Amino acid sequence: MSTPFMNNGRFLVSKVIAEADLKTSIQQAVNLIGGLDKIIESGDKVTIKPNLNTADPYPASSDPAFIKALGEVILDSGASKLEIIDSSTMRVSTRGVAKKIGLDIVADELDADLIFLDEHEWVKVKFPSGKYLKSGSIGKPLLDIQKLVLAPCLKTHFLAGFTGSMKGFVGWIKHSQRIKMHARRLQSKIADLASYFHPDLIVMDARTCFVTGGPSSGTCSTPGVILAGGDMVAVDVEGVKIIQCCNAKNKLDMDVWRIPQIKHAVEIGIGAKNDSEIELVE
Repeated sequence: MSTPFMNNGRFLVSKVIAEADLKTSIQQAVNLIGGLDKIIESGDKVTIKPNLNTADPYPASSDPAFIKALGEVILDSGASKLEIIDSSTMRVSTRGVAKKIGLDIVADELDADLIFLDEHEWVKVKFPSGKYLKSGSIGKPLLDIQKLVLAPCLKTHFLAGFTGSMKGFVGWIKHSQRIKMHARRLQSKIADLASYFHPDLIVMDARTCFVTGGPSSGTCSTPGVILAGGDMVAVDVEGVKIIQCCNAKNKLDMDVWRIPQIKHAVEIGIGAKNDSEIELVE
């Protein structure tokens, strides 16, 4: 699937060293792939997808400072309104998670709508590209998205192998259906679910990541980088390569294209299909 962030048919992914000024670092990452002018027009409403699975500290959940800096970059590009949407894991109040990590304060500072899907209706939709997961119930506010920016935390996941841009969408499906997803073929179903959504931009926080365990706790490494791109597969591939460089004992000790999440994403045509289709810009 094409994205504005391409060069000669290759999906662009930027990789920058994160400096103390997060806003400048995020802006640099986005500029390296062509800038927000490619996707955001004056007056746009932009949805940010953070990671609010639990209230455990970053990188288990999003760093509010990162979300604030990303929101400021988006607003500076001409967007008129921000909304931040997610839902936490089973039996956990997303509103409570947001308050505990301080995202409610960030939302106020950005004048952003903070939307908790566990407080809204769930609507059944079909996933046309899905093979093992052909339909599911997503939060009703998601039907009204104009522009979508993903802000995943990079980390290993004890069942899914890793969490990146595709895995984050599990937070947008009805809780009872998440249980069924995890019971069988989880990694493939993650790609099936992700295929329904079409993010305009992914800005991955890989400053600190779990290299074992996850999603709520694990052994941390500090690559100190931010990735940006328009293709979920390309960004996730480059993210996994960062984890692999840490030589930790996890479920990612194989060619990145053989990892089930990535392999199935290729099979159903989400984006990049091999390394030759990705151009890393540093």
